Amino acid sequence: MRHSAYQNRRTFLKTVGIAGAAVALNRTTLASAPELKVPHRKLGRHDEQVSSLGIGGHTLAVAKTVEEATRIAHEAIDYGVTFFDNAWEYHEGRGEEWMGQALAGKRDQVFLMTKVCTHRPGQQGKEKALAMLEQSLTRLKTDHLDLWQVHQIGSEAEVEAIFAPGGVIEAIEQARKQGKIRYCGFTGHLNPKMHLRVLAHKYPFDTVQMPLSVFDSHAEGFQKLVLPELIKQGIAPLAMKTLGGNGQSVKDGIITSEEALRYTLSLPITTLISGIDSLAWLKQNASVAANFKPYTSEEMAALEKRCAAKSQYEPYRHWAYLDGHSRYANVA
Repeated sequence: MRHSAYQNRRTFLKTVGIAGAAVALNRTTLASAPELKVPHRKLGRHDEQVSSLGIGGHTLAVAKTVEEATRIAHEAIDYGVTFFDNAWEYHEGRGEEWMGQALAGKRDQVFLMTKVCTHRPGQQGKEKALAMLEQSLTRLKTDHLDLWQVHQIGSEAEVEAIFAPGGVIEAIEQARKQGKIRYCGFTGHLNPKMHLRVLAHKYPFDTVQMPLSVFDSHAEGFQKLVLPELIKQGIAPLAMKTLGGNGQSVKDGIITSEEALRYTLSLPITTLISGIDSLAWLKQNASVAANFKPYTSEEMAALEKRCAAKSQYEPYRHWAYLDGHSRYANVA
């Protein structure tokens, strides 16, 4: 009888111990698991899936340190963010250098994009573009890009230069054949009509990056003029300048960052590229993307009415940044 009671007690303690260990293991697993999961969307006409939220390389490079930028990148990947944006000229090359360090050992977990900056005087043409590509690959510590975009098209002369003999399109074709890029696209924020001029050539671009925000919803905006053409051609729309390019709209209390992000995510876009320079901003924006529910048409209209006739929150329509002008003004 005594032996039986001992055995029963021993069995009970063993069972409790196993259950307790399972609970402890489950708690550990839950604690280490990402608390947010950013969804993915289709890349235009392709089957490829990329995250609906992207990390902007320009802002990432203004984090306090490269170590902080690395922490942001790693946590973003844990949240399911795959799209990483950059450009050859950002911060005189630091943008790509920091991102290259941040993604060391994690390159195969991300969709990596950078931009070729042939909009600069003296930097047009195939050979200049290919030289920039080699520098970008070196800084980003990779042998290929998932996406290479022609940066900041803002004039008719730039549009024509892209397709001219010996232009950047020839560089794109060569780089693709060499396996150094997978997809191609172009960007711009000054004039939607220049986007339409490029698109009229019917070149099979995979992506187009442009401002898309509630402040851009007017008749002369990228949303009304360019977005429908991208959908028609099966090109993936990449959104930027969601807060107006400098966040002043949020500071002025016109709109909250959550409203602004949710509005743009409610449009038929692939990825919203967000300027994030801290873990706090990353968590806030990733939360919006992870918990996203599209606005109704009535809610969209109400936000547009609230933000109508506020062109001061589209400063990008009146200026062009030329980061890196001093150090990398000339490419070999």
